[in-house]
Amino acid sequence: MPSRTGILLLVSGPSGSGKTTLCRRLADDREAHYSISCTTRPTRPGEVHGRDYFFLSREEFDQKVACGDFLEYATVHGNSYGTLKSEVLQFIQKGIDVVMDIDVQGAAQVRSCTDPEIRRSLTDLFVMPPTDEELAARLTGRKTDSEEVIALRLKNAIEEMAHWHEYQYRLISATREEDYIRFKALLLAERLRVSRITATSESAS
Repeated sequence: MPSRTGILLLVSGPSGSGKTTLCRRLADDREAHYSISCTTRPTRPGEVHGRDYFFLSREEFDQKVACGDFLEYATVHGNSYGTLKSEVLQFIQKGIDVVMDIDVQGAAQVRSCTDPEIRRSLTDLFVMPPTDEELAARLTGRKTDSEEVIALRLKNAIEEMAHWHEYQYRLISATREEDYIRFKALLLAERLRVSRITATSESAS
């Protein structure tokens, strides 16, 4: 039996905030499992099914919604995204931490989940750039989207940042290394919560 229950760390933030890089680095360092979402959006160059996303047709996605398979799902930029309950529970039940790169709509759904295992494991963080100008520079610097797409993402990002106060923690982005140090420190601190200690390890002490 694990000595503690796993942590479900929700990480939200606008496009260009660096949240995805933080989540992937945490997983690469084997500190947490990076939750893979389902999506109906087209595959981008270099993306792999089952590694970046589970790419589903609209029909497949809707069928999973009808079956209640999703912990959360939402529509962003005209495409649907969702996280399978099984993708999370199989890890936190084993004491393995799970990190989720998630939009504010999805995070709100997870918070409203009544499953006791999900509620006990949950913590969340909002990552945001220091200024709107910095956000615009990061989005433009990607050079992967058209001007129209960048303008839409910037508009949506500014609206999304208004939700930062709904989260337990907020990280104002600086350099990648500084962000990661603080990000990892948050996870390490959450592991020390007494409420996460399992009955087995408690009795052993």
